[in-house]
Amino acid sequence: MIQVRAKCKGFWQLADPKIWVASTVPMLLGAALAIYHSPDGFRLIWFLAALLTIYLIEIGKNAINEYVDYKSGVDPAVDAEHRTPFSGGKKTIVDGMLTLTDTLVIAAVTFMAAAATGLALVIFHDTRLLYFGLAGMGLAAAYSLPPLKLAYRGLGELTVGLVFGPLLLNGMYFLLSGSVDLLPVLLSLPIGFLIADVLVINQFPDYEADKAGGKKNWVVRLGKKCAVNLYGVLYVMAVISIVLAALVTQHYLFMIGILPVPLMVRAYRNAAQHYDNIPELTASNAAAVKIYLLTGLLLVTASIVYTVLSMI
Repeated sequence: MIQVRAKCKGFWQLADPKIWVASTVPMLLGAALAIYHSPDGFRLIWFLAALLTIYLIEIGKNAINEYVDYKSGVDPAVDAEHRTPFSGGKKTIVDGMLTLTDTLVIAAVTFMAAAATGLALVIFHDTRLLYFGLAGMGLAAAYSLPPLKLAYRGLGELTVGLVFGPLLLNGMYFLLSGSVDLLPVLLSLPIGFLIADVLVINQFPDYEADKAGGKKNWVVRLGKKCAVNLYGVLYVMAVISIVLAALVTQHYLFMIGILPVPLMVRAYRNAAQHYDNIPELTASNAAAVKIYLLTGLLLVTASIVYTVLSMI
């Protein structure tokens, strides 16, 4: 019984529901935009089924990452000084909560469950959703697994940006509206830039371990001092893309998405000053998550306002 409880605790730590905000934000925005464009087309059952599918994929992806990062020596190399709530993996294997076999079983079961719920959406709702599903599951697996191991080849940041920005947002929009439109495509770009920035800043504490384990992400490739500039550039690109989306579509209320700019500036300045000081740097790690969440909620709010105004 004690062992079962320990395994359940390990599973919960591996699943890490608090980070599901990364996928929830683009799906909420995609749903809000779909309601605006087709007020009578929203179906709660499809929305909830999509959420469940993506959360299952997230758990499977976490399990694969945990397995690969442990086997490559990356996670075991992260010492206590460099461990933070934002880095070092889920720490379930390192801390003895799960075994390597446990993580593989969890990955297999959750991916199969995600495939089942995803196929239900394809069969009972729209067969064209199959393309979104295959892309999502394929990239989730390819992120860590050989032969691609995208996270180890400097393509992890791009993959995360594409999946949590354009793929999830437009996938949810398509699920609920049956189409792909310019506004959600444009608004998926800042979401992608911001979630990629969360990944970038979270790689700083793992720099030494990632480098030793051959995980050639962009912080390892550039070095921490230069990678701070990438952290800042992604914020700039997110702001520019929000402004362009508002101007191109003439939906100017979406400009409220740039309100977190002062938070971005402070987060960048802190990272530039403390990129090699892990305790001080965690303020920038936390800020990146807050900025991502706040920006997404502001864009969702703007979409809801447009929906209400269109019904008046």
